[in-house]
Amino acid sequence: MAHRILIVDDEGHIREVIRVALKKAGMDVIEARDGKEALVRFAADRPDLIVLDIGMPEFDGLDVCREVRRNSDVPILFLSARDEEIDRILGLEIGGDDYVTKPFSPRELVARVNVILRRLSPRNGEAKAGPAALSQGRLLIDPEQHVATFAGTPLKLTAIEFSILRAFLTRPTSVFNREQLMRAAYQLNIQVSDRTIDSHIRNIRAKLAALNCENVIETIHGVGFKLGRCEQEA
Repeated sequence: MAHRILIVDDEGHIREVIRVALKKAGMDVIEARDGKEALVRFAADRPDLIVLDIGMPEFDGLDVCREVRRNSDVPILFLSARDEEIDRILGLEIGGDDYVTKPFSPRELVARVNVILRRLSPRNGEAKAGPAALSQGRLLIDPEQHVATFAGTPLKLTAIEFSILRAFLTRPTSVFNREQLMRAAYQLNIQVSDRTIDSHIRNIRAKLAALNCENVIETIHGVGFKLGRCEQEA
């Protein structure tokens, strides 16, 4: 079944360029002209990924992302006419999965979309050969199904948060510096700051703390981070 992609941009010619490129790659496309229409289309059509412009009037892309993240971890690829770090950091911190600056190459955008989608679902025929589930304490992630649970309770993680936890669980005794976590989380050549990685770590800790787990990730001062016990507090 073809992936369904929601394109959100107030410029019609940008939507057309993206629509043509994604359809050529075999994907179905839904479009929205502004942030409010985007939320309506998202609720009605449940896309597999959102290509989301930041700089829209009134209800902008960051507002849309915040609303979507209240109930969904659907991947979000941000578009922006500016290459200012604050846009990039803020977009990724609030739950974006990638960031492309206008003007962009349609081929690159499709490649980035494909990378995100591959992180979320196994390829055909790989069901038996996929990676095994990983666990520590009461935390479990299944990379094959892209499912994470703590004490049996499903975790709502973004694709970036899932990738970070997967890196920790793959090497549970290792200490990761921020550069290593960036490579694990952002598989393409995306430049993000230390602040962004720290924000993802805070978000993961907050989601586990809501389930009474305060020891999911330990800070090793001056070095980086390592996986904690991942147990519920007494």
